[in-house]
Amino acid sequence: MSPLPPPPPDWRLLGFSLLVGSFCFALESAAQGNSATDALNVLLIIVDDLRPSLGCYGDKLVRSPNIDQLASHSILFQNAFAQQAVCAPSRVSFLTGRRPDTTRLYDFNSYWRVHSGNFSTIPQYFKENGYVTMSVGKVFHPGISSNHSDDSPYSWSFPPYHPSSEKYENTKEFQKLYPLENITLAPDPQVPDGLPPVAYNPWMDIREREDVQALNISVPYGPIPVDFQRKIRQSYFASVSYLDTQVGHLLSALDDLHLTSNTIIAFTSDHGWALGEHGEWAKYSNFDITTRVPLMFYVPGKTTPLPGAGKKLFPYQDPFDSTSESMDPGGHVTDLVELVSLFPTLAGLAGLQVPPWCPIPSFHVELCREGQNLQRHLQLHDLEEDPHFLGNPRESIAYSQYPRPADSPQWNSDKPSLKDIKIMGYSIRTIDYRYTVWVGFNPAEFLANFSDIHAGELYFVDSDPLQDHNIYNDSQHGDLPHSLKP
Repeated sequence: MSPLPPPPPDWRLLGFSLLVGSFCFALESAAQGNSATDALNVLLIIVDDLRPSLGCYGDKLVRSPNIDQLASHSILFQNAFAQQAVCAPSRVSFLTGRRPDTTRLYDFNSYWRVHSGNFSTIPQYFKENGYVTMSVGKVFHPGISSNHSDDSPYSWSFPPYHPSSEKYENTKEFQKLYPLENITLAPDPQVPDGLPPVAYNPWMDIREREDVQALNISVPYGPIPVDFQRKIRQSYFASVSYLDTQVGHLLSALDDLHLTSNTIIAFTSDHGWALGEHGEWAKYSNFDITTRVPLMFYVPGKTTPLPGAGKKLFPYQDPFDSTSESMDPGGHVTDLVELVSLFPTLAGLAGLQVPPWCPIPSFHVELCREGQNLQRHLQLHDLEEDPHFLGNPRESIAYSQYPRPADSPQWNSDKPSLKDIKIMGYSIRTIDYRYTVWVGFNPAEFLANFSDIHAGELYFVDSDPLQDHNIYNDSQHGDLPHSLKP
């Protein structure tokens, strides 16, 4: 398959990047327990900074016909969450199947194999089980966090490929899909009532841009002017549609190569993105808007019937074609799930042995996982096989966390280096609420002190779906559910 081109730079001009990376596991020899004729290839598509602003997630503005088409043949997870809303920690977390407190990566400045443990990765596990593994674009985060090599040669059969983006620097046609007069603003542009200062993301990396500095916005809570907000949102949505075309070309090529009948496809993002919600921009927080991600799995012959002879399952869809029909997901799951579940789920779907649950602690264990196997949600798995399965959907939980250097917004609040982390915000999301507690953290020993509570947040989703009213202090802990009381 040809490499994917990079995102349109009109998006980058406003201070962001929306990149698509993918890696595939092509069968080289018989996978464990399978013959060469029935083992499946795997294509994992990872998008940078993509929140669920997609037609298949109910967004009426965004045009994403190719991703929507994939969703129509997939099982879509409505409530999937990243474990930390920043690139390197999130990617290392789901690619190793370990949480940030195990990888001990909260910034961009260490390599887990030498810093925490020689943990196996998804592509490494497939490679060791007879697969050829290949990477295009941003899969691991570049730099120290992947040993300046995208974790080569451990994870890859061939050196990863990073296409150049220079020739796309003047591409702006996708903005035409979103006239500024049609761009709405965030429904909740104000800082939430009762939000503790430690929880606020002051989006300092955005403020460092010359065009944003020229706006003379007060720090840390000053709002961006409305007209500029619309331009940012327009560029984000344009990038989503550009991304959608690249996914469309990739899946159409898969069809042309007659691989859709024996290839599992998973699609997700490393974290979400705020576009003015809560008075915040970018990521760097524990809110749903930055931790919730799209997640879907296509399993040939399981999530959808295979196409007949000569029929294409993923014909390319032009987002500029206003006559194209909207497509609903093939099936959807509302239970809360986590990105650390990618590892065991892909292994199980491909017929490999699912790595065992990690002991606590697991720094000395090379191969284990801290996430649940999601095959049960795809109705492809015997529930009784996994003793950790919570049968009641109301008991499903997703965990996220974010570090801070101080109790109030600082210049490095969004991306503190490990040595500067003084507080860690641990967040629990259930079907009913999001509860976050900000506690003291010792970066030298990687220890959180839960008796040293700096602040808390509590939002009940039914009555406050956008998480705009923090009732943590109002409750005085007296009205908290028993499971939340310290």
